[in-house]
Amino acid sequence: MSSALELFAERGYDATTIPMIASKAGVGAGTIYRYFENKEVLGNKIFQGYVDIFTATIKNGFPHEDSIRNQFHHIFKSMVHFTVKQDQALYFIKIHSGAHFLHEESHISFQGLLNIFKNFFDSGKERKEIKELPSSALIAIIYGAFLELQRLVRIGELVPEAKLLEDVEESFWDAVRLHI
Repeated sequence: MSSALELFAERGYDATTIPMIASKAGVGAGTIYRYFENKEVLGNKIFQGYVDIFTATIKNGFPHEDSIRNQFHHIFKSMVHFTVKQDQALYFIKIHSGAHFLHEESHISFQGLLNIFKNFFDSGKERKEIKELPSSALIAIIYGAFLELQRLVRIGELVPEAKLLEDVEESFWDAVRLHI
């Protein structure tokens, strides 16, 4: 599965074949078919698995009763933690979240992840601490910027040192918070 994730993230789902995955994994294609009926089943298993891990990472210890700023800090730290553990998974999720091969269960899993962000932003708007933009726009601001940051780390242009992450988090917060 890790070989498939790597290839799907690098090449995309459509440009990756089962023989490529098998070669990268050092097994025969038949071995993969023993566990997965086809590439679509494999792609959905990987997508759902990592979306569920990402969702659990954010939900774990979420400070529901804390300030919106502290909740944002938790979300940011959770995103960093997830990408440190699964460096290609977030990119894979991003480029394949609307993919043709995803089953209904995968879409439901992804919607559950998005709902965490939507609920956070909706709560922040209710408390007059988050800008009155559509939650989907706010998600795009944070998620899109974070994906680019992750890309820069992956290619070695940035080193994710504590001070950089602290400053990036503050910049992200400034992008979505209501300035009064």
